[in-house]
Amino acid sequence: MAKRFILVAGNIGAGKTSLTERLGDRLGWTTAYESVRDNPYLADFYADMRAWAFHLQVFFLGHRAEQHLALARSPDSAIIDRSIYEDAEIFTRASLALGNVAQRDYDTYWRVYRMVVDRLPPPDLLIYLRAPVEVLLDRIRARGRDIERGITAEYLSLLEGFYDSWVAGFDLSPVLTIKSDDLDFVHKQPHLETVVRRIDKILAGKEEMEFPRLGG
Repeated sequence: MAKRFILVAGNIGAGKTSLTERLGDRLGWTTAYESVRDNPYLADFYADMRAWAFHLQVFFLGHRAEQHLALARSPDSAIIDRSIYEDAEIFTRASLALGNVAQRDYDTYWRVYRMVVDRLPPPDLLIYLRAPVEVLLDRIRARGRDIERGITAEYLSLLEGFYDSWVAGFDLSPVLTIKSDDLDFVHKQPHLETVVRRIDKILAGKEEMEFPRLGG
């Protein structure tokens, strides 16, 4: 089988980590995740977004660039939970919209970001997980992370708008959109197998499509 390099994108609580884990186990691929526990800025950011937004995004830019480049160059197939593109297209834009990042800092970040990503190999596929904001909130509350207690429906809705605009214009690879609110790939193996088949079909045909809703 040819080497594959896939990115999993989506709002907070959309199921990115769970899908990355299951696909990695199922396909025998290398998996990589966003830095949460060892992130020196994340807790401070959620406590005071205005003070720490720029620091957090610079950290993520470096972390994800290293991660992306290492796995894209690896001879083994790999799948990454969250992409480097989301940091700029979603979270930095949200920080600017909320007034947590000044325009000057935003412009500086984007100059560095463009210089970095223009030199990165593109993925073979972007998987976009999408779920209603109320579902995202329920999942966030259920996992009970202290650093996420301040996340609101308004913030998730803002991110969702940026996600939809970004994905609509994404042209570096095919995009598979999955509505994850009724897709249980953690507990229902047939759902996971359907995802695997769809990934194989898209990679073989290089077609962009939206994943149908699943029931049962």
